[in-house]
Amino acid sequence: MEATIVGKDDRGIGVRVIDNNSIQHTISVGFDGEIQGHAQDGYPDKAANRTAENSEYVEQARKYARYYVYIERGYDTVPPAEHPERINAVRLAIQRLSDDEFDALFNDLFRQMRSYHDYDTERPIPEPPNASENVLYRQNVYLGINPLNTEIAPKADGIASVHGLNLSDEAILENSIEDLSDADVADWKAFADELATLAEDKDVTLAEGVYLDAVSSLYATYLDDRGEQYTTEPETDPFDRNPDTLLELPPIDPRSRETFREYLDHHLKCQVRDCFVRMGVHPPEAFRVLGNGRLEAVAAYKLLDMYPEYYDPEEGILLP
Repeated sequence: MEATIVGKDDRGIGVRVIDNNSIQHTISVGFDGEIQGHAQDGYPDKAANRTAENSEYVEQARKYARYYVYIERGYDTVPPAEHPERINAVRLAIQRLSDDEFDALFNDLFRQMRSYHDYDTERPIPEPPNASENVLYRQNVYLGINPLNTEIAPKADGIASVHGLNLSDEAILENSIEDLSDADVADWKAFADELATLAEDKDVTLAEGVYLDAVSSLYATYLDDRGEQYTTEPETDPFDRNPDTLLELPPIDPRSRETFREYLDHHLKCQVRDCFVRMGVHPPEAFRVLGNGRLEAVAAYKLLDMYPEYYDPEEGILLP
């Protein structure tokens, strides 16, 4: 895949992409990642007239254009589900958790897996009644960023003091928003806005100051006996935004918690692999692995001859 920025206006950025079939695409990417226009000269214009592989090449070009704008211009154009750096930030944040912290966040997922292989383990959520053997258990994962653990910490303290806030006072950080006055809320909002601008100006990356903030309760996606997909809803979800990563696991035998942590790490590596592969790019060496990532990617690898069976650990070495 090759790309070039060809223009910019007040709505977004134009990108020219040459895909792996040497087909040229001109794609207009909004600053929020919305595809505002897409012209290409190698596939039918109407999606209904394309083959499945034609459609995948078109989607590869769109994914790559979004990622190219993010890399070259820094706009937040890549959805979390397609964002390799965001998913890897979650993977690294999980690695930094203590055993107690890991259990507090992922013990339900561990027990759900374990319940299929140990009948003495109580299942946190029931198996969907109409599910076939194709059930996957999901958990939304959310990152947080602590500015005091980044290079902008000294300036963050200064900005806070201007608004009458003391970031070293743990008590104030633990206050509920309902306990704050309108003036306090206004101060925090002004502080957050200035801090976000500073972080953008200093190019603070996802790796700096990132921690694993919260997870949703478990829920499931599954196929019924007719092959139709259904997805349940989590009983609790801490934020009204897209998760930074979605864990999506079949009922594997987790064995020990240490083994389960290793499996989660590999699962997230597979998700990072999927992000690159499905934008038509070879993954970095650390992510040239085999196994299950997201369901959507596994389905693409099974259905499209253009892809090897990346989900199959027996397939052999992924890439040279």
